[in-house]
Amino acid sequence: MGRVVRPHGVRGELVVEVLTDSPELRFVPGSVLGLKRRSGQGRKSSAQSLTVTAARHHAGRLLVRAEGVDGRDAAEELRGALLTVSSDEAESPEDPDEFHDTELIGLRAQLVAGDEVGVVRDVLHSPAGELLSIAIPDPEADKGEREALVPFVSAIVPEVDLDKGTVVLDPPEGLLD
Repeated sequence: MGRVVRPHGVRGELVVEVLTDSPELRFVPGSVLGLKRRSGQGRKSSAQSLTVTAARHHAGRLLVRAEGVDGRDAAEELRGALLTVSSDEAESPEDPDEFHDTELIGLRAQLVAGDEVGVVRDVLHSPAGELLSIAIPDPEADKGEREALVPFVSAIVPEVDLDKGTVVLDPPEGLLD
């Protein structure tokens, strides 16, 4: 639904990058949002959810207040965290070419020719558009895999088949290297 960009002020407000088409339904007082922290983040707090107490627009951004986030330090701990909603609460996109991040994560990535290259580990939202983070097996890498960032555009990702659990890639030369 959103990503915490940074704290705002000293009272614990959060600047949230909105990733939903219906923020007016998701960021209302009483809404409980899942909290997915970046790896290594949130050692001081084990909260896995966030209850919205207030939300407002300010200078083109969404500012959110949440229970238990009472100061700048508490808000800073949430920097980069992804705010989610369970898949049964999420509306299905009307456009068949739109997907929720959770639908894409875990799909097998394969080339047009059918060769499997890896697994979608995350969907990154950048100002230039969405990127699929593909974990590609690599025995020489530290964790046995490396990451390739693939622009999620139809020219490079011509097919997503949720039933088969695959995304088909047609990458330009060197993209996956």
